[in-house]
Amino acid sequence: MTSKLSLLLALLAVSLPAFAKPGVSVTVYNQDLALVRDVREMGFQKGNSELLFRDVAARIDQSSVHFKSNGVTLLEQNFDFDLVSPEKLLEKYVDETIEVVNEKGDVVTGKLLTSSGSTIVLQTNDGSLRSLLMESIQEVRYPKLPSGLITRPTLRWLVNAPNGGNQEAEVSYLTGGMNWNADYVAVIDESNKADLSAWVTLNNMSGASYMDAKLKLIAGEVHRAQPPMPKYNDMMRVETMAMDGGSQFSEKSFFEYHLYTLERQTDLLDNQTKQVSLFPNATVQTKRIYEYDYSRNNDKVSVSLEFLNSKDNQLGIPLPAGRVRVFQKDTDGSQEFIGEDNLDHTPRDEKVRVTIGNAFDIAVERAQKDYRQISDRVYEQDIEVKLRNRKDEAVTVVVVEHSWGDWTVTKSSLPLRKVNANQFEFDVAAAPDKEVVLTYTIRNK
Repeated sequence: MTSKLSLLLALLAVSLPAFAKPGVSVTVYNQDLALVRDVREMGFQKGNSELLFRDVAARIDQSSVHFKSNGVTLLEQNFDFDLVSPEKLLEKYVDETIEVVNEKGDVVTGKLLTSSGSTIVLQTNDGSLRSLLMESIQEVRYPKLPSGLITRPTLRWLVNAPNGGNQEAEVSYLTGGMNWNADYVAVIDESNKADLSAWVTLNNMSGASYMDAKLKLIAGEVHRAQPPMPKYNDMMRVETMAMDGGSQFSEKSFFEYHLYTLERQTDLLDNQTKQVSLFPNATVQTKRIYEYDYSRNNDKVSVSLEFLNSKDNQLGIPLPAGRVRVFQKDTDGSQEFIGEDNLDHTPRDEKVRVTIGNAFDIAVERAQKDYRQISDRVYEQDIEVKLRNRKDEAVTVVVVEHSWGDWTVTKSSLPLRKVNANQFEFDVAAAPDKEVVLTYTIRNK
């Protein structure tokens, strides 16, 4: 490279605006929403001119477009989304001449008079009419692409540039059709230690692909107004799944949310579900919780796993909402699926509880043994809860009870724990193959 050329390139670099490295970055939210930031080199004519910005999402909210380029003013914007399709072409060529090839290879030339879902009608050169079934047509030939149809969604701009030439432009916009959630897999052993892994599952049905994109994820509930938005064809299907096992996200607080940034660039293809590892596998200590809540499950004891989201437990990071699937190792080394639950957004140093299912070997009965009307506004109930533990090991069952208004437990066979104004609990220890009975009397006013 000559010294003059090097100097010219250096001067050009100084004169250009300070943009980020050209490319695409995509920030995806939990709410069918994404923010796309696209930096491209674009050619501008001096003065007013029309400029086409292609490859935008079909689900774009065109009112959210932000354009930035040194000295260039965006005067007017149109969003063209009337895409080419066989149906659209037939609609545009009504009263125009086309050629139709039938299943025998014969070519019929004529003016297209009408097109329904199953039939087209042509008027040939001699004035006769031909009705052709769509299922018998092998090919339809058009002389050219009609005006108004485009091959991909396009922003059509009227811009004013004080100087002509190429320079970088930054365009950002919001689009629907993109969403993400976390998927967790926990494999527990006999000591209740769980090997916990997490995947980010990202769905792109926005109508556009983003190649070599910088990916960010926002965890949290962003408030949005609800303006009317254009409706597009949502009949899309997931075609592929990409799984990137060792990749990790960096995490930080961002306003009142949490931001996860993939430490490398990736391709986000339209109609694709992509999975990326959220963090390396962690071995967490869990605790098995047995709980009986008559108001929710009147004859079953539920089983949950609980663990602390802390650094001491190899976690200590904000966990985005998602589904947790739990497996257990068998003695032969295999893994069996034992249940799943939904996890809400969980800050660090908070407890996580995952409901697995119902305990098979713990039977329970609850009965109202007596009812007494003390006065017009006061009454008492005697409640009995029987628990039979048919397991080979002792368990503690948390019995959850609810009452509303002004209430008092006047006596009980076990100590109670008041959780809030409407809930109280008992810890009931049940020895192996034994029955234990909890009784209490509650007075309501």
